[in-house]
Amino acid sequence: MQSITPHDVSMTRNLDLDLIRTFVTVADGGSMTVAANVLHMTQGAVSQQIKRLEDRLDCLLFVRKARKLELSRQGELFLVKARQMLRLNDEIWADMTAQSLQGSLRVGVPFDLVTALAPAMKAFAEAHPHVEISFECAASRELCEAVDSGRVDVSLVEYVASEAEGEVIRIEPLVWVTGRGSDALAKRPLPLSMVDEHCAFRPVVLGALADVDIAWRTVFESGNIETTAATVRAGLAITAWLASTVPPDLETIVPHAAGLPVLPPFAICLRLPSTAQPAALEFARYIRESMSHNTAIAPSRLSVLA
Repeated sequence: MQSITPHDVSMTRNLDLDLIRTFVTVADGGSMTVAANVLHMTQGAVSQQIKRLEDRLDCLLFVRKARKLELSRQGELFLVKARQMLRLNDEIWADMTAQSLQGSLRVGVPFDLVTALAPAMKAFAEAHPHVEISFECAASRELCEAVDSGRVDVSLVEYVASEAEGEVIRIEPLVWVTGRGSDALAKRPLPLSMVDEHCAFRPVVLGALADVDIAWRTVFESGNIETTAATVRAGLAITAWLASTVPPDLETIVPHAAGLPVLPPFAICLRLPSTAQPAALEFARYIRESMSHNTAIAPSRLSVLA
């Protein structure tokens, strides 16, 4: 009978996935406070977990600059591996429990990301036919509240990139959009069509216009992305959307050429409760795989209207 060589426990080097998940959350949010809110922990507990991880790795993962935490060089290197570890952990878990997924899953999505989320929805539904999926479309602020209150199990949300909370799936430019042949850009007050009064883009857009003293007026706000697109197509207004969501029959405006302010990039983030259910974790994996690529602006869709 073959003998079994005892495993040398003294040589074991294990990393705690909970600590790694906390590290990634802090890195994504750039703040212990933001991470504490996302993870439903105290700021002190988050700080202690980061310290434990740094002690375990024998290196400094963050450096503080002004009021924001930034990754150290070692932290940047570790973040790549940390994401891989968490993703592999979630994949293994999902593969081993896939047959048992059932029940209901409530998904939140901003109005403008429904189309982008469609491939993940379809793939998940086909792989897990016993999970009943329902969707809530709303502005990001409302979706965050829905996740925190337990009304939604998992959600995509949009933040100004510098203020992102949760897991950042990708960062995209926020661009000005107009209809082909439209003269709306030349009108004052500038006619705007925003999807919803609570839209994450709205305060950014209005603030940017105020900074350059451009008067504006609202043409349409109803929570309907298609109607917003229709008003822009008809030349009644311009709007602001993420670059990847601009319909092919509309045009992206070059800000400087048109006398408009440059808008800041936005982060598409994944928001989960700290005690996410199995179906939500599995759906989050589908979102990562489907949406984590970067999308560039096609030159043919740029307009230099002024």
